[in-house]
Amino acid sequence: MSATIFLDTPQGRRLAYHLTPGAGPCIVFLGGLKSDMEGTKAVHLEAWARGRGYGFLRFDYSGHGESSGIFDEGAIGDWHQDTLAVIDELTEGPLIVVGSSMGGWQALLLARARPERIAGMVTIAAAPDFTEDGWWAGFDGAQKVQLMAVGRVELPSDYMEPYVVTRRMVEDGRDHLVLRTPLDLPFPVRFLQGTADTAVSVETAIRLLQHATGPDMRLLLVKDADHRFSDETCLKIIEDAVIVVRGHG
Repeated sequence: MSATIFLDTPQGRRLAYHLTPGAGPCIVFLGGLKSDMEGTKAVHLEAWARGRGYGFLRFDYSGHGESSGIFDEGAIGDWHQDTLAVIDELTEGPLIVVGSSMGGWQALLLARARPERIAGMVTIAAAPDFTEDGWWAGFDGAQKVQLMAVGRVELPSDYMEPYVVTRRMVEDGRDHLVLRTPLDLPFPVRFLQGTADTAVSVETAIRLLQHATGPDMRLLLVKDADHRFSDETCLKIIEDAVIVVRGHG
């Protein structure tokens, strides 16, 4: 495995990444909340892309993995800036964007910011607007009061250690919502979603499909797949989706 390389961003962050040269469009993997670029899907897709001679980029947002920063101090907007920095500095030409969970939200934000760069998109349990529709909407009165007064609330998770939700994460999330205004995806898109996902609901996937507009958009539901979406069957489904949106399906 190649050594980790670091990029210094205009915001003063130091982002860890691995870039595999190869034929375009380069595949860019956008990881989930508190995930990192060493996750099963990212590493598997990198090896798969290398075997086909495709370019591939995976990286850690600030406050994640090997990158600088503290997770509890970050927010959706910060990680959007990180995504733009690595895209603008490390890649050229068209991209195939693969976004997992929160990375799906980041992929949609990227589509708004750099639509001309994206040749195709695959999302895996995309979680757009989850700070508002998941966290804030799910808080009871006491939690909302605590968040606004103290600035943080701890939440349990089925997939990781309990994590802290900060007031800044929620308020910043409101500045980056994608399901309240038009969302045009003018390229092939495949939304992948497991029916046994307890972190992102099938209803969320359907809402995204119905809200977004584009010429070639499909939602694939995988029965009994969970949020990780990383067993052998699911990894093959992701591979197939990438092939399709590249235009070689």
